[in-house]
Amino acid sequence: MRGWIIYKDSANLLKPEIYEIERLLAVAKEEDIDLQVFSPDQFDLLVTREDEESILIDGQPVALPDFVLPRMGAGTTYFTLAIIRHLERLGVHCFNSSQSIETVKDKLFAQQILAQQNLPTPKTMLVKFPVNIELVEKQIGFPVVIKTLSGSQGSGVFLSKSRGEFDDLMQLIEATNPKANIILQRFVKSSHGRDLRVLTIGGRAVACMERNSGGKNFKANVSAGATGSAHPITPEIEWLATQTANILNLDVAGIDLLFDEEHFKICEANSSPGFEGLEKAVDIDVAREILHFIRIRLGIFKRSEKVSQKVKVETPNTQLLKRQVPQE
Repeated sequence: MRGWIIYKDSANLLKPEIYEIERLLAVAKEEDIDLQVFSPDQFDLLVTREDEESILIDGQPVALPDFVLPRMGAGTTYFTLAIIRHLERLGVHCFNSSQSIETVKDKLFAQQILAQQNLPTPKTMLVKFPVNIELVEKQIGFPVVIKTLSGSQGSGVFLSKSRGEFDDLMQLIEATNPKANIILQRFVKSSHGRDLRVLTIGGRAVACMERNSGGKNFKANVSAGATGSAHPITPEIEWLATQTANILNLDVAGIDLLFDEEHFKICEANSSPGFEGLEKAVDIDVAREILHFIRIRLGIFKRSEKVSQKVKVETPNTQLLKRQVPQE
């Protein structure tokens, strides 16, 4: 089985996903999977009626892989999406798909889809300049969480504790970037500095971690210094995480849940979840789980697995039949 990882280190990331890439490559080698890492900058696309040799890497035509793992998440550019779409058009399986990556990259759109399906999400509002503070206070209230439409690892997320603080920040944004796309979300007090990260693979909730900043920050991202610990997957957690992943069509996802008193609200979904903190907190080999899922989905097994599948297994019925046949 051959695969590609599409990944590019970004200065915008608080913690580049070097760990995740190295883990995937190491496990792929153990699993006899030919896995290579490419940056979007290495690709050139040729859109023609003849599909052969329409993907170039470093200027040279290459044989297409069996699958692709895009690992850029919210940092996925239009060019990278075009690469993924082109590979899908050529019949390459992408985990996740271009459509699902584009959907969850837009946090407002993802919230709209989840709310349409009657799933619990924080009340969300799109900012329009000049901001009507009276309306924000009436509909959302203070403190209020301010988010850019696209971001990861907690970047682009702020908490305005008061009306005056919020007004100052909105005036600054309007003066420097009046076309900025900003959303506001109701602050869930019971989840201050803590949340849950649930990893889903192939529609299953395979691991859950509680992230806690210890009160140092209202955000609970491990990449920003929060600690992670194993958390049981309750039926409610499993249902919320798997429903979110299925509705957003995510094969591999990190679903973030906020503590809402005795229940939970869906904060957001990530199409390229980091898993260094998760592997440390929970006894699970995430990289192996991902690659095993891809094997099963594609039906491409190792030679030893193919041989074992062909071995005839004696059922109780066949053993009984043998006992009933007279022996010479």
